[in-house]
Amino acid sequence: MLRMCEEHGYFRGESCPICGSDGKFLMSQQEMDSLGRIMMGILRHFPERFGLKMDEQGFVDISQLVQAIRRSRSRRFRWLRPNHVIALAETDPKGRYQIEGNAIRATYGHTIKIEDLELPTGDVPDYLYFPTSEEEAELLLERGIKPTDRAMVHLSKTYQNAYEAGSVKIENPIIIR
Repeated sequence: MLRMCEEHGYFRGESCPICGSDGKFLMSQQEMDSLGRIMMGILRHFPERFGLKMDEQGFVDISQLVQAIRRSRSRRFRWLRPNHVIALAETDPKGRYQIEGNAIRATYGHTIKIEDLELPTGDVPDYLYFPTSEEEAELLLERGIKPTDRAMVHLSKTYQNAYEAGSVKIENPIIIR
């Protein structure tokens, strides 16, 4: 569940992790999952289907994104406002979104070409992790990791995050460091 504490901002869960306040309800887990899937589709793969144009860094205007989702999914998301998109992005545990001013973009997983992604690099750890299958691990170690169906390779900051990402398509992923 996504909520907003008057004092501490947006949070996921039943109560503010800082003060314990219930805060104001913004959306259910099901609504978060559904909105997140739509936003990822738009921001990573098909902005044109929703009548949106990205700038050269992959950003779209948040208000335009909200209007596009409301138009195409009018019954399910007639309540959607920019603060819902901002709350979802700011509390995303996987860091899938970046907000700058009034614009938002996906930080990874694009199948469309982004000319100038320029992601922040200040908090990159010494080691990054990549999930793969047992069959492909040796080949990747020999030839290196290259993008396949995406524009770039997604590396995870932690072993656990890589395992979770790999588990979407592979039953027991091998994690390369």
